[in-house]
Amino acid sequence: MKSISTLLLGFVLSFCLLLGIQPNAIALEPISKPDLLSSIEGYPRLEMALDKYLMAIPSGYYTIANVAELKSLVADRQALVVDVREPSEYQSGHIPNAINIPLRTISRNLSQIPSDRPVILYCSTGYRSSMGVMTLHLLNYDNVKGFPPSLAGWKQAGEAIAKS
Repeated sequence: MKSISTLLLGFVLSFCLLLGIQPNAIALEPISKPDLLSSIEGYPRLEMALDKYLMAIPSGYYTIANVAELKSLVADRQALVVDVREPSEYQSGHIPNAINIPLRTISRNLSQIPSDRPVILYCSTGYRSSMGVMTLHLLNYDNVKGFPPSLAGWKQAGEAIAKS
């Protein structure tokens, strides 16, 4: 009797499920992408701001392209090295003397970022640090550079890792 009621319950649930499945009209509509160029053409100030930003990108703003150059800046204490990874990542290992300002909190921690000496951002692979460089450049920090090799390049070069 128990197996018959279980079988009957399974059949009823399956039948109800099949009745409830209907194609959604919105899902059947084709997806259209707006033309980005036509969407900013009516906004000359936005266009000018974009042009100004792109033209202001200094040539070689990723000039900290190798470990040796970063080491020389760190050794002289000329540059502030900022790890933009999450605190748990930073605690598991970071470049010595680097401070931790997670990417999501950069705009709330501008007081920790000097404008009068070089600032070098890094993360695990270079992705988050490039977003941080762009963000700080938009906030008029022209002294900020990225370290594209990031922590992966630092480790690959056999350099020491500090732990917090």
